[in-house]
Amino acid sequence: MNNIIKRISLSFAATLLSLLSFAQDTVQMADTMRSNGKIYVVVTVCLVILIGLFIYVGRVDRKVSKLEQELK
Repeated sequence: MNNIIKRISLSFAATLLSLLSFAQDTVQMADTMRSNGKIYVVVTVCLVILIGLFIYVGRVDRKVSKLEQELK
């Protein structure tokens, strides 16, 4: 279990590092969306999806842990 968490956190950190390198370039579409206020909608939707995924993974992990304990 710890191995999986370490791999996921390492993958997440690597993804963030790659995103930071891409973030140095300015994107015309982002400026347009920011000026219209739509960038906040995009960020909110992304956050809701990520939070939902984390909750789902946590619940599945709990269920799997319960099943593992029942098998022992």
